[in-house]
Amino acid sequence: MDALHELTAVELRDRLRAGEVTPTEVADHFLERIARANPELGAFVAVAPEDARERAAALTRTGARGALWGLPSGDKDLWLRAGVPARFGSRAFAGDDAVLPPVSDEIVEVLDAAGTVSLGRTTAPELGFPAYTEPLAGPVARNPWDTSLGAGGSSGGAAVAVAAGLLPFAPGSDGGGSVRIPASACGIVGLKPSRGLVPAGSGQESLGGLVVNGPLARTTADTALLLEGMLSWAPDGRVAHPLTLRAPSARAGDYLAAARRGEVGGEGGEDVRGRFRVAVTTDSAWDDFYEITVTPEAQAALETGVAALTGLGHDVGSLSLAPDPDFGAAFRTLWMSGASAVPLDDPDRLDRLEPLTRWLIGRGRQVPARELAEALGTLTRFERRLVAQVAAYDAVVTPALAMSPRPLGWFDPEDPERNFAQQCQYTPWTSMLNVAGLPAITVPTRWTDDGLPMGVQLVGRPGGERALLALAAQLEDRLRWPDRRPPVW
Repeated sequence: MDALHELTAVELRDRLRAGEVTPTEVADHFLERIARANPELGAFVAVAPEDARERAAALTRTGARGALWGLPSGDKDLWLRAGVPARFGSRAFAGDDAVLPPVSDEIVEVLDAAGTVSLGRTTAPELGFPAYTEPLAGPVARNPWDTSLGAGGSSGGAAVAVAAGLLPFAPGSDGGGSVRIPASACGIVGLKPSRGLVPAGSGQESLGGLVVNGPLARTTADTALLLEGMLSWAPDGRVAHPLTLRAPSARAGDYLAAARRGEVGGEGGEDVRGRFRVAVTTDSAWDDFYEITVTPEAQAALETGVAALTGLGHDVGSLSLAPDPDFGAAFRTLWMSGASAVPLDDPDRLDRLEPLTRWLIGRGRQVPARELAEALGTLTRFERRLVAQVAAYDAVVTPALAMSPRPLGWFDPEDPERNFAQQCQYTPWTSMLNVAGLPAITVPTRWTDDGLPMGVQLVGRPGGERALLALAAQLEDRLRWPDRRPPVW
């Protein structure tokens, strides 16, 4: 039998369901890999072998239930699990100041109901704000392709765990690129769903509706499988949606089918074949606020992806996004205002925060209500314009990141203003899609001469996840990124 970590999540699911391997055997295998590699990589801030084995044994007794039955996973260190200390990547929540929640977050409950086995807590930066995962509270999430480099953030530990074969897939959250950034930096697939598609963590839970939960995986099909598990399906096979947003029309299995066949099912169940209409752009909503440069590595990755799409027979053109000089200031106001709600008032604990976090919270608590309302109005107008421009295409392609993975310590640890600018310059095409609520998937397209992954981002219409998964699957067939393994594998 193949080593379990060499299997895709779909293959592992099938072997679990066939009884060829048990949840306990799977958990033990991945726990052993974590024990060996995590001290170097920092993918997990805490590992829970006893809880995981107890959970796996319980699943074995009850038999196969749920879309993800018996598959290992991890809780992002920003999420609450009942009875498990939560420290949010921060020294302000260390030791006795850790949160000990009586109930779990909804996304944790959903993944449990889908049958996953959490092996521990994946590393996140302080309170999830940075686009890199180097918390002073530790550990630092190191890029498995070169451990002197960062893994991106904020779902950095999740991306490292998947890229290094410590998990078959991992859930993350994305408020400004926090799934797509680390996925791209680590050479795997990351999907930010449309706002409201995944009920847990959507809607009014984050200011401006920026944050959504999404999957990270090595293959497109594994990404779709985890997405399916993150959805709550009603008995008729449709998403049981508790929010006021319209539930998607897809049924259980549609996302995985699109990812496996590279096709999109029609409304009547037939397969929709032929060419997709695709547009390419390097325009960013940050262009009028910061100096944005597309490095040669990012341009080469974009050209590789575009050439592959053209070779696959798609209708590929170019798109110039309408400039928006008001976006940058409005987004900063919204981001800082969201930080203001962090439940910390004690001066001693505030002093334990990192400079960037203190700056965001302090500035956010000075924002007048009128300024926030005006920023939300500006971003709503931006959303309408961007959705209208993207709606003409099945997908819009951008670089995933503007630069190759950054060295550890590259983001200024002492100057928050410069730090924030560096983050926007590193990842100028992600946060604008959180504002617009659009779905986006990042995939690796090439490796640099130094052996570092670079990729593209595919942006879809609202609810266009199936088209994105189909295109990503076609690119995967052409470019074969799952065949590559990092040195620490």
